[in-house]
Amino acid sequence: MSTEDQRAPRSLAAALRGRDDASLAALLRARPDLVTPVPTDLTQLATRAGTRASVVRALERLDRFALQSAEALAVAGDPATYDELLGLMAGDARDPAVAGALPGALAALREQALVWGDEGSLRLVRTARELLAPSAQHPSPTGLGPSVREATAGMSPGRIQELVATAGLPSTHDSVSAVGALTALFTHRRKMAALLAKAPADSLDVLKRLMWGPPYGQVTADPAARLRWLLDRGLLLPTAPGTVVLPREVALHLREGRAHRTAEPVPPTVEALVVHRPQVVDATAAGQAYTALTTVEELLKDWHEGGPSVLRAGGLSVRDLKRTAVALDVSEPMAAFWVELTYAAGLLASDGEADERYAATPEYDDWLERPPADRWAQLAQAWLAATRTSGVVGGRDLKERALSALGPGLDRSAAPEVRHRVLTLLAGLPEGAAPDAAAVLARLRWERPLRGPQGQQNPQGQQNPQNPQGTQGSHASHASHVSLGDDDLRSRLARWTLMEAELLGVTGRGALSSHGRALIGARPAPKPAAATTADAAAAPTGPGDKLPAHHRPATAGPSAAPLSPPEQAVATAAAARLLTPLLPEPLDHVLLQADLTAVAPGPLRRPLADVLGVLADVESKGGATVYRFTPGSVRRALDAGRSASDLHAFLAEHSRTPVPQPLAYLIDDVARRHGHLRVGAASAYVRCDDDALLNEILADKRAAALRLRRLAPTVLAAQADPATLLEGLRAMGFAPAAESAEGDVLITRAHAHRTPPRTAPEPVPDGPPVPDTTLLTAAIRAIRAGDLAATAPRKPTDDAAPLAPGELPRTSSAETLATMQAAVLTGEALWIGYVNAEGTASQRVIAPVRVEGGFVTAYDHTADEVRTYPLHRITGVAELAED
Repeated sequence: MSTEDQRAPRSLAAALRGRDDASLAALLRARPDLVTPVPTDLTQLATRAGTRASVVRALERLDRFALQSAEALAVAGDPATYDELLGLMAGDARDPAVAGALPGALAALREQALVWGDEGSLRLVRTARELLAPSAQHPSPTGLGPSVREATAGMSPGRIQELVATAGLPSTHDSVSAVGALTALFTHRRKMAALLAKAPADSLDVLKRLMWGPPYGQVTADPAARLRWLLDRGLLLPTAPGTVVLPREVALHLREGRAHRTAEPVPPTVEALVVHRPQVVDATAAGQAYTALTTVEELLKDWHEGGPSVLRAGGLSVRDLKRTAVALDVSEPMAAFWVELTYAAGLLASDGEADERYAATPEYDDWLERPPADRWAQLAQAWLAATRTSGVVGGRDLKERALSALGPGLDRSAAPEVRHRVLTLLAGLPEGAAPDAAAVLARLRWERPLRGPQGQQNPQGQQNPQNPQGTQGSHASHASHVSLGDDDLRSRLARWTLMEAELLGVTGRGALSSHGRALIGARPAPKPAAATTADAAAAPTGPGDKLPAHHRPATAGPSAAPLSPPEQAVATAAAARLLTPLLPEPLDHVLLQADLTAVAPGPLRRPLADVLGVLADVESKGGATVYRFTPGSVRRALDAGRSASDLHAFLAEHSRTPVPQPLAYLIDDVARRHGHLRVGAASAYVRCDDDALLNEILADKRAAALRLRRLAPTVLAAQADPATLLEGLRAMGFAPAAESAEGDVLITRAHAHRTPPRTAPEPVPDGPPVPDTTLLTAAIRAIRAGDLAATAPRKPTDDAAPLAPGELPRTSSAETLATMQAAVLTGEALWIGYVNAEGTASQRVIAPVRVEGGFVTAYDHTADEVRTYPLHRITGVAELAED
């Protein structure tokens, strides 16, 4: 055996054993499912890395070129050489771009423990080969079919000899050598070209239609001459009655050695479509950020006295979502987004009562007292980390149940990663640059092809060789059979991210703002060489100019993975600091107009906004908010305990214009009539000092539903409750006031309904969490310690059978005690099996120091420390070989 053969690993476990700690840490960080729980040794780590669930997860996280490399290895020999892999990826022409990128893709596959072996014997993990290799049930993503050896496995020896003879090869003595001769012919470029040069033109057309896949076709019992020529020479091989396949070797010759029609070694470039001035982007984003704050406040103000009821299955009903959309003046999908965002930020929850309803949480009151930038930062951070996805509201789950806002089933664990990645791509562009959304989606599909729609496409669209106009039936789709779940979800998440980031003010005019860049921990963007648009702060959004060709996205940038909680807290605080000077200062005044309206030229301070919200109705929103005074709104302020003089003084203090006479008259007129009628509980009664007014009420036909009758000249009794009586009289144009049992006027203020203290919903992680450095260090130490014990050489014994890898030694209690005592005297190290109190078995190498009282004290070589073990938990003991 050569020295090179001796150095080559013979298994994945041996390959992992040759890695250093940094390489093992990279593996466990990339595939965190391997470290939960911590493997006992490297053999168990290799076994776990080869399980189907773990391999599928690892394949889903490969970029397109790395996945193409793995697919090529799946159709190559086992093992394959690097040159063979290079030929499958770069073709006979050896595409220099592919050749330059292949070492990096192979290194990524090695780091993920999907490939092991040196360049002379590359091996794809068996489970990955089974997932990616072509078969009749699961066509390969490469479009290749089975090899000649696989396709002729069930063929009779006589038929194989006929194929060899018709192909012009000498006959052989057995089928194995005949198949080998046919394979050698199909893989020999010159001889294969000579054979195809003799083929009829229409036969070559059949091969060309099949060469990029699907490789299967249907034939009749009496094939046409063009097909018969191919069948007689093994260029098409039967796989089942009426079905033929193009052998892999023939397809590769026709493809000039390439496993894929188009190798994609370089990711699609995300270029800027439009460039705005950074100041315009920041101003636009800040304005939208403030709008986001007011929208959340309006939502919870609308639910101030208790929001909609919770459905029995959880969530909002369709009717309540529509009503909320009308109240916020947005579409229903947008209403679902704001509701879910408020819930994710911990400002909204269910109250848990018997008649369960949604309401603001106590956190909302604290949130209102914070500066606007800090309030926005809380919303933005919650959005960035949330796995609940409002975009799926209105869809159906796997059991065909409707998905409702605030209901179950909205978590999509990939959402935080996609949001962070989309914003990272935007951060790689120059400041003020807005990307083409299609380019962003194409980049994401390249980075995670098995989670994008590309995995479900058949770009070749090949035809049936017997029926050139028809599509191949059951084999028409050779989509990757590794991809699981909703394959288009990642693209939809990206589109939703671009839209939601604009709504929330993380981006402005499609470009990442400065505070949005800080939110994801990105460093400042590259500066454009010159302004390419003449945006003005007050100008409307325009199409902008195209980005010059020399402006390319920066390749370096923030990590694609979301930040850790401490890092995100720092980044969020930095974003709030950048946003603070961009937000408008709240105003302490309005402009009163003669048409009974008030114009707020900007955001109002909270006390002013609260009082004005009671005294007037919002008529329109925008850069300036228009309030309208009506008899009903003035009466609402009087019901809240304000007097006419209070309202006059309030308006005079906060108006930059004189109080218009019509408004003063309106207030005085409503105040003069307010409380003239008094309503209390009898069931209910109405009393008034003016008996003529009571006569007017009794004579009004609209009062029939209240069933009023006179008890005294100044008192009417009703068979309706006080609230209904109040509403009925107000609908008739009167201004009654409610009174208490003592005869005092009741002040009616909105009752703020709050839930008990609630925590924000926890995001659902996308698989096991990535282990931190401390855990990785401890895990690697434990794995190496267990591997040392598992691979320590033992002395051979005559009376004991050799142990299988990972099997614990088994000896009687007397033998264990005697061996331990002898080792104390000689100072030798022993190999033991040990089961701890939790029932976990492990192997250890120890040097016993003392044995007494049913315990052995020893230096544990695997843990590198002195430990004490109960003898009854030691399964057995064996002596180590002297070497």
